[in-house]
Amino acid sequence: MPQHDPLREQIIAQYDAMSPQLQQAARYVLEHPDEVALVSMRELARHAAVQPATMTRLAKFLGKQGYDDIREHYVAVLRRGSDGFAAKVRQLDGGTTEAANGNIAAQMLHGLSAQISQLCEPDSLQRLEAIANTLKSASKVYVLGLRSCHSVAWHFHYVMSLLGERSVHLDGPAGTGGDALVRATPEDVMLVISVKPYAVATLELTQLAKDKGLTVLSITDSEVSPLVGMSEKTIFCPTESDSFFHTLTPALAISEVLCTLLAEGDRPKALDALQRADEHFLSLNTYSSAIPRRE
Repeated sequence: MPQHDPLREQIIAQYDAMSPQLQQAARYVLEHPDEVALVSMRELARHAAVQPATMTRLAKFLGKQGYDDIREHYVAVLRRGSDGFAAKVRQLDGGTTEAANGNIAAQMLHGLSAQISQLCEPDSLQRLEAIANTLKSASKVYVLGLRSCHSVAWHFHYVMSLLGERSVHLDGPAGTGGDALVRATPEDVMLVISVKPYAVATLELTQLAKDKGLTVLSITDSEVSPLVGMSEKTIFCPTESDSFFHTLTPALAISEVLCTLLAEGDRPKALDALQRADEHFLSLNTYSSAIPRRE
């Protein structure tokens, strides 16, 4: 799907004014444009878990005569071809790979490879650079990611802790995760990671940080994610998977790239911090370079 698609931009611009049912239908259209062009309205509605009439109401809401206007738009785009993720997936599905023969492991790995490749597109690279530059200038970086996104937040915080003392992980026992924000100032930044379904506590803490004057940066899954309106800068990570569960591999890749950009931003300081970390781990006998000998 083209990066600048007028219908897509219209849906995003009007998303907040839609009812919950229309939002559910609109989000599915945004995330599956090729499917809109290829399947019937009834089947698309079933996949989006809405009634077929909702698709018609969505079209009317967008000022169209009917759902066929939406479908015809995406058919025309599909005929012109696409250089985005959907095209890569179609190429894989149409090939003679193991994925085409029903090997779910190969299918998942091919999908992840295409999603990582999507992050190399110019828009994503520009967003990565912009977020990294904002993180570099922050006094402290508060990192938030709950439930499934906890692993991504923890990874970022762990690597950043090896580079210095600027990272604060908003995580703690007995519901104390947000307590560290009591010391936050407008010179600080919050990096928040969340994908659908969005944890209520994540949104509440993000709004609190914004109210305190922090710059909010987010890693999220959609232009209609509630984090977009709270964030100064956002980068999007695809989450679709052939598994029962959404994937966080692209989000983790973003975390790794951001950590590297920050380290490269001041290489001598990063190397000095990592050297101190290595010496500390050595003194604690943290890692083994050989199989322990049995007595």
